[in-house]
Amino acid sequence: MVIHSAKMMASILCILGINSLSHSASANENLEHIESKSYNLMPSEMTEPLAVTFDLGWDSQYISQGRDNLQNGGIYWLNTSVQYGNLTSYALVGRGDSQVYTEWNLGLEYGFNLAENLEANLGYQRIEGYGSSRCQDNELFAELAYTATPWLIPSINYVYSAEANGYFVEMSLHSFWNITDHLSLTPYITQGFDFKYRTAEHNGKNNLQFGLESNYQLSPNMSVSGHISHSIAQGDIEQEAAANGDTSSQDQTYAGIHFAMTF
Repeated sequence: MVIHSAKMMASILCILGINSLSHSASANENLEHIESKSYNLMPSEMTEPLAVTFDLGWDSQYISQGRDNLQNGGIYWLNTSVQYGNLTSYALVGRGDSQVYTEWNLGLEYGFNLAENLEANLGYQRIEGYGSSRCQDNELFAELAYTATPWLIPSINYVYSAEANGYFVEMSLHSFWNITDHLSLTPYITQGFDFKYRTAEHNGKNNLQFGLESNYQLSPNMSVSGHISHSIAQGDIEQEAAANGDTSSQDQTYAGIHFAMTF
């Protein structure tokens, strides 16, 4: 399933998470499998060999691959990640704010340089989702980003789902701009392609998404980030909707905010 604030594609920390609240609705019956959400930041030099990050956030809708994964409302996120050198482990939990849905993501990621300014990430994650029914998946993911110029960073993301026996590819352009010493803005655009990841019947163009991410550094160890994003449905989503008899617009607009603290 899922779903995005401001961290760079060259080092996915998968900063997301959840809040313990009480809910009364039921989860989306049509969810076949679930997928975690990654937030990207500009890469920075590590000053310590070990870093622990806590991230608390909220998204107005749970959007991934251009689809709203919940019938009602948005989702809270809480993530804890531990980075030691190039290796990052994380535990992420998300919970619907208007219906009964809980999702856990446990993962491990390794980042390295293939060449100067060419950064890569490889990882694995286990996903468990609980709503009106239980969902689970094992995923492998990889990312490649060229970071020579902060104002135009191309990247490509790949994720493979063992449950669906399919994969999803995203090709993105991010442009990072420091407005002040504390504030940065990042417009982005992403083209997604589905290959039996969300639908078994259709392959090819899935959605075109663009938006604006922002990050404000409160202190060297604390930051607040946000995003507003718009997704335009393409062939895979439109064919899936038509097969389900849904003639409404499949475009999505959503926003989110996150607070992160690193030790």
